Amino acid sequence: MSMDDWLLVIDMQPGFGDPASPWCVPTYEACAAKVGALVEAFSERVLFTRFVPPEEPEGAWVDYYRSHPFAREPGNAGLWDLDPRWSGRTSVASHRFSKWREAEAVLPAGAGLVICGVATDCCVLGTAIEATDAGRSARLVTDACAAGTAVLHDAALVLLADRAPVLTFSDTAQEVVASR
Repeated sequence: MSMDDWLLVIDMQPGFGDPASPWCVPTYEACAAKVGALVEAFSERVLFTRFVPPEEPEGAWVDYYRSHPFAREPGNAGLWDLDPRWSGRTSVASHRFSKWREAEAVLPAGAGLVICGVATDCCVLGTAIEATDAGRSARLVTDACAAGTAVLHDAALVLLADRAPVLTFSDTAQEVVASR
C-alpha cells in the first residue's frame, strides 16, 4: 500500500442506485457509504467512471439495447450522471463495461490501483481484469463493491481471486488506514 495509490470508483450513478431503475443494485446505498469513506481517505487521488449508453449502438450493443431500451431514453439521461454526492469530482465515461481504457489515460503512469464500485459482476470485473492485463497492480475493496445479488457479487469475487498476485482483495477499513 502506497501514498501513490489511486482510488478508481466504478459507476456510482443513479442508474444503479435509484430503486426505480431496472439496473438498480439493491445494496447500492451500503456500497456508497463505504465508497464515501474511501473517497474522503484518498482525497484528490480519486477517479470516478461512468457508464454512458451510446447515442447509436453498434455491433452486439444493438441487441443489448434492444433488450434494455430504457437506458437510451432521453428522459433517463440523468441516470448516467455521477452520483450527486460526488458531483464535480473528476470522472471518465465509457460505453463499454470496462472503463480501463478511459481511466488509464487519466491516472498517473505506474500508480497502484484501489478499485471499488458497481457492479462487481460487470463493470468492476471488466475494469479490474483489463487493468491488470495492462500490467497494473490492483486491490479490490470487496466491501465497497456491490452487484445485483449477493450470489453475483460472490461469484465475481471467486473469478477475481484467481488473478492474484496482480489483483488482491482488501476492505474499506484497511484502505482508510493505509491511505493516511
